[in-house]
Amino acid sequence: MSDYALVFPGQGAQEVGMGRDFYESYPSARKVFEEADSALGFALSEIIFSGPEDELKKTALTQPAILTVSLAIWAALRSDKGISLSPAFVAGHSLGEYTALAAAGAISVADAVRLVHLRGSKMQEAVPLGKGAMVAVLGLDVDVVRDICSRACSHGVCEMANYNAPGQIVISGEASAVDVAAQMAKEAGASKVIPLKVSAPFHCSLMRPVADALREAFGSVSWSAPSFPLVSNVDAQPRRDIEDIKGRLLEQTYSPVLWLDSVKTMVDAGVQRFVEIGPGNVLTGLVKRCVKGVKGISLSKVQDLEGLLDFIGGDH
Repeated sequence: MSDYALVFPGQGAQEVGMGRDFYESYPSARKVFEEADSALGFALSEIIFSGPEDELKKTALTQPAILTVSLAIWAALRSDKGISLSPAFVAGHSLGEYTALAAAGAISVADAVRLVHLRGSKMQEAVPLGKGAMVAVLGLDVDVVRDICSRACSHGVCEMANYNAPGQIVISGEASAVDVAAQMAKEAGASKVIPLKVSAPFHCSLMRPVADALREAFGSVSWSAPSFPLVSNVDAQPRRDIEDIKGRLLEQTYSPVLWLDSVKTMVDAGVQRFVEIGPGNVLTGLVKRCVKGVKGISLSKVQDLEGLLDFIGGDH
């Protein structure tokens, strides 16, 4: 088994102009952008390359945009550069799980783009703008944050949404309750409490209606078993059975992302290197915080590809 895993970023990694160098340099990457535009029936690529930024920040566009750029980089790697990767696992943070499945051949680019566009649209509709909130809490133990959420629930929905790394937990829910939890976290000695610039409270029970919409949409998608095991956000377990994976994808909508546990699962199975494919380098930073001694590389620009073969050695 290879000792590296591929990981794909989630929301927050977006920036206007991302992926343009791949579009201009590699025919396979250009084809992915064209497939995405065709699948959605509008020019997503124009919004990705030219903005405006406020448009790209809309959840319904952010999610397919990040997925498209990530898959364009993956296509350039495999088809244009001729690098055949055989990772031990694939994983993605939130929407990145759909990217990972498409990269592993479980769903087509077009279906993946349509699903995350629907996912983002329904997430935005589930909670009126301004009624939900998310904050990142740094420097507190999990049990302390769990207790804070439990106490804040008297003010509304307040739940842990992301276990990103040791001492980095994201809280999600109704703004009234999350504001109370944020104040409690400060009083409990959090090193930082950072409000996240999101348009909806992701990965909490307020998102259950999104799962219902996705369940229906899943029925019109052609699914296959992934070529590589997918480590699920919901329980941090590797899976290849597509029915299992679909069930976990639905749960993922309203359940916490267990990123720390996912990284530990992969490392415990022998993974020592992580290749992040997509805009930004957030996951590369997180995996290094999750387990000391692991190595990571992020591929978000054309020039990043040059270091990949040296990074993964002969296993490609």
